[in-house]
Amino acid sequence: MFSKTADPTAAPQRPASGSTGTNNRSIFSADLKIVGDVTSTGTIEVLGEVEGTLAAHTLTIGGEGRVQGQIAADSVEIKGKMDGRIDANSFVLRAAAQVTADVSYVTLVIESGATVEGRFTKPKV
Repeated sequence: MFSKTADPTAAPQRPASGSTGTNNRSIFSADLKIVGDVTSTGTIEVLGEVEGTLAAHTLTIGGEGRVQGQIAADSVEIKGKMDGRIDANSFVLRAAAQVTADVSYVTLVIESGATVEGRFTKPKV
């Protein structure tokens, strides 16, 4: 569940797409603070606070959730706060989201009311 990379400045890698882990769901509750790197082949839902790198198939930051660091996931949905870097195929910002990040995405949805600051890039196909 927890992993370290040899180079802490290296970009996070998404878990292998062949193992989507649809039944694997990890919930980081509101009273939990994690400092470090977390990797999952399933779904991660952050209701607490994470400082570090998150890599998952699907990642959700709940309304009270906060992440500072890097995210790499096929699908990212943010309702809370994020500060750092995001690499996602599908990226959704809900109305209450507060994001300061550089974002690489394939599909993007930003609801009215979301606060966004950063650079958005879409890879050329």
